[in-house]
Amino acid sequence: MPSVLPDGEAVPATGELPATALEGLGERPFGFYVHIPFCATRCGYCDFNTYTATELGSGASQREYAETALREVRLARAVLGEVNLPVKTVFFGGGTPTLLPPGDLARLLRAIGDEFGLAPDAEITTEANPDSVDVAALAELREAGFTRVSFGMQSAREHVLAVLDRRHTPGRAAQAVQDAKKAGFAHVNLDLIYGTPGESDDDWRASAEAALAAEPDHISAYALIVEDGTRLAARIRRGELPAPDDEACADRYLIAESLFTQAGLEWYEISNWAASPQARCRHNLLYWTGGDWWGVGPGAHSHVGGVRWWNVRHPAAYAGRLTSGASPAHARELLSASDRRMERIMLELRLADGCPLGLLPGRAAADALADGLLEEDAYGAGRAILTLRGRLLADAVVRDLT
Repeated sequence: MPSVLPDGEAVPATGELPATALEGLGERPFGFYVHIPFCATRCGYCDFNTYTATELGSGASQREYAETALREVRLARAVLGEVNLPVKTVFFGGGTPTLLPPGDLARLLRAIGDEFGLAPDAEITTEANPDSVDVAALAELREAGFTRVSFGMQSAREHVLAVLDRRHTPGRAAQAVQDAKKAGFAHVNLDLIYGTPGESDDDWRASAEAALAAEPDHISAYALIVEDGTRLAARIRRGELPAPDDEACADRYLIAESLFTQAGLEWYEISNWAASPQARCRHNLLYWTGGDWWGVGPGAHSHVGGVRWWNVRHPAAYAGRLTSGASPAHARELLSASDRRMERIMLELRLADGCPLGLLPGRAAADALADGLLEEDAYGAGRAILTLRGRLLADAVVRDLT
């Protein structure tokens, strides 16, 4: 959840959507994102819309948050009408969702199921810090219907974790994976970050190998982005730390691709590797393939039928809107056909399945194919797929194709 909200057009107090947005509702996959905006401490690289206890201020309460968010789930049902809309994925993100008691997360999931119904094979994910859960809490979440847990490991090196202001010990993430498996979770992800100032190739290799040794069925690996306004950005600006190096990050990506592939994980999105198709994050795939979702929580973004909107940022403002019976939406935008085409290219090109060649501008696509940045799929389906070199230059490739 980015900490700065964009401008857009006003949203009715009822949250009502244009009639065009509701056309075809239920024909596209539908999911929920539930933002839990609380953290025990703030990581130096993070600019997400999150709050520690000292930052929260008055007018909002972590203890009462679940009840507030329940109001938005009910609002979603009222806005979307009575169309049959079974929820295929629910993703609890943050922040640290597991700072809330498992019972609160279970209440929110139950409310989504009561209002909309959950698909029989619904994927239900929660993010967690490795030190924010134990076997008992994980077992309670599993009993409530959660099917997947994603731990923020980031690194296995203590000095790298220190630069990122992560508080867990290097071995805690591996133990959390084992705790999740003991609790009955078949699907477990570890998040890694590469390119942290002071991290070496050996540090990164050790982190990737430690993640694999824990035997999750999914690993996400992201290059560090230094966001303006963060403590890390200030330290780099003062010269205390070097800025991430693009060439070093490319080398780290190649190390990850090699190690993960050798271990039997396959990339299905530029930053994501899974042990099987069943281990892929279906919620993120819903985002990347143009599905509909409702985002619950302060700063959360939603998308239904070509309309995108985002909620007010602060938990106090969010609670105030819902308590008064109004939508918490801050603003929205109606995506044009051109917008939707561009976003489809941007998102689908990141996937191992690629995007239809016919969507791409002919000359630019031909150049990318000739340059070895794209290749055609092997099944004759007319899809363009990034090569490994294309993945390393993905932002530039996408920019040229949109």
